[in-house]
Amino acid sequence: MEIFIDSADVKEIQEAWDMGVIDGVTTNPSLAAKTGRNYDETIKEIAKIVDGPISAETVSLDFAGMMKEAYHFAKMHKNIVVKIPMTEVGLRAVKQCASEGIKTNVTLTFSANQALLIAKAGGTYVSPFVGRFDDISEEGMQLIEHIRQIYDNYDFKTKILVASIRNPIHVRDAALIGADVATIPLSVIKQLTKHPLTDIGIQKFLEDWKKVPQ
Repeated sequence: MEIFIDSADVKEIQEAWDMGVIDGVTTNPSLAAKTGRNYDETIKEIAKIVDGPISAETVSLDFAGMMKEAYHFAKMHKNIVVKIPMTEVGLRAVKQCASEGIKTNVTLTFSANQALLIAKAGGTYVSPFVGRFDDISEEGMQLIEHIRQIYDNYDFKTKILVASIRNPIHVRDAALIGADVATIPLSVIKQLTKHPLTDIGIQKFLEDWKKVPQ
């Protein structure tokens, strides 16, 4: 399973990249707003750091606007993946992008039926939002299981990119189910490195080392 960092903060992305564990980046308007920086400049800077897929999101709701933004982002860098919302118009844009070799990531996906249509339209990635299901007391990872089964049934090539990840359990379950990608905030990536027995073991080694003649 590939790991992307879900962030538009260049410092966070650099830190995660230096750890050697991320394969790509996803951004969105909410994350971009937190940085207070120009979006295009941020995407270009990210592309200099990360050698992997970088999702840049469209904000237009009409077909012409979506395609204008898609062309704009696609020209920025070879690793750019155009993020498009899951709507009827969005599916049309996904199909057009696929026909022109532009990679897409279809966002705000909340059902297996939506994921089926995204695969039919030729989406490169589908982004189911598991955390938002958990927020309303539903099991978000069950959606990932359903999409995985449907895609395997028909050998769809669209990659399942698990989004809205809130904790390490989401990451573990995504990997167990067989998701292709998990996009994770830096805070959760750091949580993945932690285990109390690791800390205890390090402390024990250090204490014992003090007893070794120097």
